[in-house]
Amino acid sequence: MRIETTPVPGLLVVHLDVHGDNRGWFKENWQREKMVAAGLPDFGPVQHNISFNGVAGTIRGIHAEPWDKYVSVASGRAFGAWVDLREGESFGSTFWIELNPQTAVFVPRGVANSFQVLEDGTAYSYLVNDHWRPDAVYANVNLLDPQVAVPWPLPVAEMSEKDRSHPLLAEVTPLAPRRTVVIGAGGQLGKALQQLLPDAEYHDFPEVDLARPETLDSIDWNDVGTLINAAAYTNVDGAETPEGRTRCWAINVTGVAALARIAIDHGLTFVNVSSDYVFDGTKEEHEVDEPVSPLGVYGQTKAATEAVTSVVPKSYLVRTSWVVGEGANFVDTMRRLARDGVSPSVVDDQFGRLTPASVLAEGILDLLRSEAPYGVHHVTGRGPVESWADIARRVFAEEGRDPADVTGVSTEEYLAGRPAAPRPRHSALRLS
Repeated sequence: MRIETTPVPGLLVVHLDVHGDNRGWFKENWQREKMVAAGLPDFGPVQHNISFNGVAGTIRGIHAEPWDKYVSVASGRAFGAWVDLREGESFGSTFWIELNPQTAVFVPRGVANSFQVLEDGTAYSYLVNDHWRPDAVYANVNLLDPQVAVPWPLPVAEMSEKDRSHPLLAEVTPLAPRRTVVIGAGGQLGKALQQLLPDAEYHDFPEVDLARPETLDSIDWNDVGTLINAAAYTNVDGAETPEGRTRCWAINVTGVAALARIAIDHGLTFVNVSSDYVFDGTKEEHEVDEPVSPLGVYGQTKAATEAVTSVVPKSYLVRTSWVVGEGANFVDTMRRLARDGVSPSVVDDQFGRLTPASVLAEGILDLLRSEAPYGVHHVTGRGPVESWADIARRVFAEEGRDPADVTGVSTEEYLAGRPAAPRPRHSALRLS
């Protein structure tokens, strides 16, 4: 078996091994493990259709649906033709080839499919990765459009009136790409993503509350390709209280488990965000594959959410640290204190890297656009490893204040007498 590319992006010809003897022939028409290893997408078929055609010259198409297809013949021969109806530069590009027992074709979503049978009694088979539904968005092209100019080998013997009335290519509305859905639009990461990915679909609390997974049913998951979870319970100290512990687990674990199920059921690419708090901070810099060892409840929920995310076949688990973006954050607090003439005491024995929310958003989009390997990735700012006190002093200097106005104190001194969660001493994530 070998796979051949075509001028239509993503349209692949599969040359199959056929074993014949005096009884007939046998082939592995779809063999997931071998075909994925050879380069075919792991597209997850859920429905198998067969079109039987009694008379040579029968013609069907040209239809584009919002799902992928794997087409072949179970008996006979057919002339297959495809037209790209997706938005973008490849719109209108074409390809055709004869389909016989040795040949199959993978047809990506939005590429219109058609065929003419070359022998009486040809059975045309296709696997699809979504169930047929009448409300799906379709695009069709006239089979005899001179601009498409498919060189049908035989005179047309049979053709439906519906196929005959399809529009010309010049009148077709291109199929839009799959949607990207972002949960947690109101947080620092959600706001940063909106600046970089304005065409995505955003949802936020209380419309969608991960503590109540049933609210996810308000979203239409058909035609979604990517799901980004930018929502989380991040009140580290609050998570140590009975009420906070319950909500932290509900949002960061139970809610994420619901998102993971949706991603698996719909074959989505799932992006979820974790934290340096999954580590106990005993190492100065943490590796991607370092075993998790959380100290407090918040870190424990993030370690659990990493395990949940790992069961989604197409998933990115993005660990980050010390995020600052639009909304209340440490840097803005230090700016306000500097301008108000306050000389604060700031922890000087916790070390890490600041991560602008815009950098985290850019990193997530880079993983998606580059089709990086699925799994765990570290995305943080590339600045120096510093203490919170070091960062506060830099802010004070930028505001024209004397950095010495910031007093460094230990974590124990700073939290003395306060109900607080344990913190990792070292939060830097290795970026290599």
